[in-house]
Amino acid sequence: MIEIRNLCKTFVLEGKRRVVADNINMVFPTGVSVGLLGRNGAGKSTLMSMIAGTSEPDAGTIKIHGSISWPVGFNGSFHPELSGAQNTRFVARIYGVDTDSLLAYVEDFAGLGEHFYLPVRTYSSGMKSRLSFGVSMGIRFDTYLVDEVTSVGDAVFKAKSAAVFKDRLRSSGALVVSHSTAQIKRLCSAAVVLENGRLTWFDDVREGIHQHLRNLDIAEDLDRELEDD
Repeated sequence: MIEIRNLCKTFVLEGKRRVVADNINMVFPTGVSVGLLGRNGAGKSTLMSMIAGTSEPDAGTIKIHGSISWPVGFNGSFHPELSGAQNTRFVARIYGVDTDSLLAYVEDFAGLGEHFYLPVRTYSSGMKSRLSFGVSMGIRFDTYLVDEVTSVGDAVFKAKSAAVFKDRLRSSGALVVSHSTAQIKRLCSAAVVLENGRLTWFDDVREGIHQHLRNLDIAEDLDRELEDD
């Protein structure tokens, strides 16, 4: 379970103030997969990073009950001079899981071949994402944080990623960011919409998607008005 209480976060970019979280209060129940929707720039990734603990709020608290993953697909924490295998071993020790089992799982799943034993600095962004997804899925969490992860790789890898992640959701919850509403409908049983720093919960994921699409129409209308001025 994730408890968000009185959460506030504001950025100032080029002299303009942008509110990401305006006193947000929300509880994400244990074992529920929730789609996080919002237009570009709404602050979805910032909210995700605050939940993950990699970004600090201006005010308020986030309490995590149970184990929670780092953002699945995030590869910025890998040591570039270590190989994929060495990074995997390090993560296994940090999370207290069997090193050999995780190593075998990631090597098979990521499909990096000999690159698995080469420094991560030699990887393409896609290879890093494959490694990150494999490590994430190789460790069981109560809640997974997911940001567009199943868009990585070719069609075969995408299908494999989606199948494994769906299997994980049989016993875990998730907070999922995706630009694909079809993917949100497939993976999630509820939705939240982030707009102007406010977070709105929808028990029916389809209602959440409809509200998100209405927000997009409004945003596009405003953009057109500004262009006409």
